[in-house]
Amino acid sequence: MVINTNISAQDAATQLMESSASLSQSLQRLSSGSQITSPADDPAGLAVSMQLTSAIGRVNAASNNVSDATSFSQTQDGYLQQVNTALSRMSELAVEAQDVTKTTSDRALYQQEFAALGSYINNVSTQSFNGVSLFNGATLNVTTDPSGDTFAMTGLSLNNTTYTTATSDNITSLTGAVKAVTDTENAIDQLASDRANIGANEESLSYYSNQLSALNNNLSAANSQIADVDVATESTNYAKDNILVQTGTAMLAQANSLPQSVLKLLS
Repeated sequence: MVINTNISAQDAATQLMESSASLSQSLQRLSSGSQITSPADDPAGLAVSMQLTSAIGRVNAASNNVSDATSFSQTQDGYLQQVNTALSRMSELAVEAQDVTKTTSDRALYQQEFAALGSYINNVSTQSFNGVSLFNGATLNVTTDPSGDTFAMTGLSLNNTTYTTATSDNITSLTGAVKAVTDTENAIDQLASDRANIGANEESLSYYSNQLSALNNNLSAANSQIADVDVATESTNYAKDNILVQTGTAMLAQANSLPQSVLKLLS
């Protein structure tokens, strides 16, 4: 029996320290919801998790780009629906102006409305979306994935000759009215083609959006396996470590009291 070195107490203290550290780690994980609360917990897992988190951020950014491009296309189509209505009315006016019972004054009234509708179409051609021209005919490259790949969104122009010829017609004469009918029909045909291109753009962007959504879900699931704590498992560890800390504390107290038995030998 010795007094200076209490091996039992030292062993109990070591076990108590390990149990306390494990309990503290369980508390950190449960309170944060994260499996990795410090780099020492899982160095390799932390590195992979950081890469996955970065990839998820890029996917979200690409998804935002696709959503904005979809809004851009929808705005284009919204304007073109009104242009279609205007061109249809202009075509009607051109036919009405061919009525042989109409006087020059009557045709001048038709021309006023015809010109106003043409001016509206010309004004639409200058519209923009967040500062980006809607109808200048430029192709827009939309980033569609975290690697930076792009989709070329077909541009369209309301300034091409098919439209400008129709909007500049004059129906104050029979000859001009006949020409206007042909020109407005050509413009409507061009408009149908342009709206079909917009529809194709929107359809492709929808596929990209769905693809990015699936990729985001899969990357998030992979990251969760590494970084997120399993509450059921960790709560079990917490309960175990909590009991070990309490019993370790009690046993350390008992171990510290063992040298007192030496006094019985001295009495």
